[in-house]
Amino acid sequence: MRVCDHEDIESGTLGMSARQFTGNFTQQEAIPEAGIDAAVGVLRSGRLHRYNAGAGETPPTSALERAYADWQGADFCLATASGGQALQIAMRAAGVTPGDTVLTNAFTLAPVPGAIAAVGASPVFVETTEVLRIDFDDLAAKADKTGAKYLLLSHMRGHLCDMERLMECARGLGLTVIEDCAHTMGARWDGVRSGNHGLAGCFSTQTYKHINSGEGGLLTSNDPEFMARAIMLSGSYMLYARHGAAPDEKYFATARLETPNASARLDNLRAAILLPQLAALEQNVERWNERYAAADTALRRRNEIVCIDRPEREEMVGSSIQFRVPRFDAATAKAFVDLTASRGVELKWFGAPEPHGFTSTYTSWTYAPPQSLPRSDAIFATLFDMRLPLTFSVDDCQLIGDIIGECVAELCR
Repeated sequence: MRVCDHEDIESGTLGMSARQFTGNFTQQEAIPEAGIDAAVGVLRSGRLHRYNAGAGETPPTSALERAYADWQGADFCLATASGGQALQIAMRAAGVTPGDTVLTNAFTLAPVPGAIAAVGASPVFVETTEVLRIDFDDLAAKADKTGAKYLLLSHMRGHLCDMERLMECARGLGLTVIEDCAHTMGARWDGVRSGNHGLAGCFSTQTYKHINSGEGGLLTSNDPEFMARAIMLSGSYMLYARHGAAPDEKYFATARLETPNASARLDNLRAAILLPQLAALEQNVERWNERYAAADTALRRRNEIVCIDRPEREEMVGSSIQFRVPRFDAATAKAFVDLTASRGVELKWFGAPEPHGFTSTYTSWTYAPPQSLPRSDAIFATLFDMRLPLTFSVDDCQLIGDIIGECVAELCR
């Protein structure tokens, strides 16, 4: 096998197959009719603020907190204005203060180190493995070197590490674990839901996540003192008793006076949209996984493509798919992204020298101290990523996988 010459790339002499994909990689399914009806009801009531409720009413935001806590299997839940706000509130409620070091994955997206920087802490990145999970050896080395007491664990693109081993490692290192579950709502490790292993789980309801309110977040925990601080941080004023899944009022005795108000509340309009989607989430997890399986099967037909193996103990949510083509150099990787785009398939490349859209890596986050992560760099250099929205059919996902394989074959003739 040979990778095509740079002259072939620059001259545009590569051929094209007749098969094209015409779907839209950013088109999500419509909000369910029940959600639209509920949203209209909120608009007609005028009661959009989460604490604006009539006597005897349960506002949608409180109802969402209770429903999500029950679904997640957590004692407490807080609805926030975004997933990023859930991360920031979780860290502050856990005790992160300005100047602290917070460890996190090298393989993540900008909102994760951004949240660390936003609370005045310093992100230190941990190497990733070839299966896109946190490197336990490097985690131990970085914790020892920095003296960090916190790990913001990013389940990036839905890849759960061995959570039992991770928590054992964290206990040995004295690390408090906060889970970034933006890509793993509904996933499990050994039957335990993502977000239920560490002190807290942080979820996103941004449009491209598993339930969609445009922006929004959810924070879960079983620790009542932590959650009391989180609720006060979210901006509850003295209305914390109106939360749907809050700890007993006794836990607010001190927190209500000592905790600043960060005004990061979800509103009733977005909560009303989310409640019917939560009811359908388990079914949608199955639908995503069917689409993932179709794309993955097609990709594995090409020996040049390295797919990411999923551990047996992981129950995933396949709303995106990642793969590597290790023999590509940078020029060929760029040509590959352009070639698939010409056939209607939108790929993201983590090895690109400049950030693009939602995709960037630690070298672009200059608010973090300069760091060297050679093993992660080698993986990112040929790592590609693709959304699998539910507006795609299973046949669509098979076609997409076939087109990617044909483009790889064309570049490797």
